[in-house]
Amino acid sequence: MASEARWLTADEQVSWRAYLRATRELTVALDRDLQCEGISLPEYELLSMLSEADDDRLRMSALADLIVQSRSRVTHTAARLERRGWVQRRPAPDDGRGVVLELTDEGRDAIRRFAVTHVESVRRHLVDVLRPDQFRALGEAMLAVDAAYQADPTTPDPAACPTMEP
Repeated sequence: MASEARWLTADEQVSWRAYLRATRELTVALDRDLQCEGISLPEYELLSMLSEADDDRLRMSALADLIVQSRSRVTHTAARLERRGWVQRRPAPDDGRGVVLELTDEGRDAIRRFAVTHVESVRRHLVDVLRPDQFRALGEAMLAVDAAYQADPTTPDPAACPTMEP
């Protein structure tokens, strides 16, 4: 028997919907600004994570976990970036089954160019919109959400969900 839902209060509902709308608007704005440079936000994020990694390389599986995307999606994004000459895929040196994605010299030059646009966009659309205390509180709140997710990252198995009756 299903338990009664803990419905959101009116104030919680307002905050929840504001969060959903604003995060979608922010993602669209950040992506749009990068598109003017010829790169998408997911592509930029992948290049950025590589640029911050030791030796500018990461296993594809670790990269997928870092940017919270499926391995399949990361593979497709990596293929697009590889065609541009910004990354290279190589067999993982420690096991041969895994794949390492590595930033090329051209990729390093590209991420340096794109970073200027991205940082200006983040400032314009988020940092400068909030007071410093609001931005700090936002960061603290998102760290709490991430910590809760990391403590229990399970997602429901669709096969385990009860079927809906007509």
